[in-house]
Amino acid sequence: MSRLSGSNDHDGQYAEAGRRGEAVRSDVFVSIEMASSGGLSIEVVSKTGVLYSDSIRDDLQRVADAFGVQHASIRVEDQGALPFVIAARAEAAFRRLGFRGDGRPPQRSDPRAPSPRDRLRRSRLYLPGNEPKFMVNAGLHRPDAVILDLEDSVHPAEKDAARLIVRNALRSLDFGTSERMVRINQHELGLQDLAEIVSESPDLVLIPKTETADDVRRVDARIREIQKSEALDREVWLMPILESALGIENAFAIASSSDHIVALTIGLEDYTADLGVRKTFEGDESLYARLRLVNAAAAAGVQAIDSVFGDVGDMDGLR
Repeated sequence: MSRLSGSNDHDGQYAEAGRRGEAVRSDVFVSIEMASSGGLSIEVVSKTGVLYSDSIRDDLQRVADAFGVQHASIRVEDQGALPFVIAARAEAAFRRLGFRGDGRPPQRSDPRAPSPRDRLRRSRLYLPGNEPKFMVNAGLHRPDAVILDLEDSVHPAEKDAARLIVRNALRSLDFGTSERMVRINQHELGLQDLAEIVSESPDLVLIPKTETADDVRRVDARIREIQKSEALDREVWLMPILESALGIENAFAIASSSDHIVALTIGLEDYTADLGVRKTFEGDESLYARLRLVNAAAAAGVQAIDSVFGDVGDMDGLR
């Protein structure tokens, strides 16, 4: 795919993407300064440079070629990033310069059977969408599902870069037997997420802060539109998350709004904030909402799934 305008239009422009620093692992920082001549200069700073600098340069050259970039200075500060991360960070930087293209890795992980509608979804491991270090070995923990999160765990300024990391992770990583879920953002930002991830066939999309049946239908329609345009026939399930008083009151309408919904869940942190009450261990303040959700899910014939356990300091779940 090509970019929007010629190289001279970008001469001297600068952009960056990724993370750097001693505490960073499995990630890379990419900075790009455009030029009008001189070819492509790629500088790699890496502790493993003797072994991998040539392959890193090859990855960056491929992404630059995908965007039609011939003249630029690219600096890479590598902290053990895999190729899918390098490609995503370079693509994010090029896009921030105004280029349009597709720099995803050419390799795709082995295809697996679609996720069954009624499979178990007891344990779900949330992984921040902009933190590849958590994704690489997530399948070793063997949760029922891994959730690549593009919403609350990602800073607004990094949404564009995170969706490319998630897209490439879906394409490149083996999550074992875990169901591959993605939590998108709300409204228009969520539709932008879908434009990147649907082509990599996640098993399930979580729809945050769902309040009406139309919220679901909008996401559902966009997924089917993308699948039709790319001739994809793999099933992508939906799980609305109810996180407000209005969402709870509309629970059955939401649960029955699409044949692609397999489960209904609740987000208690935002729900109690919406009510203006304190979330407690006993949960009396959310009992009505949870019972309402269970009843709506049963009536609609979908799974009812409880909220995450929010006290990360209580490893035993006793307080």
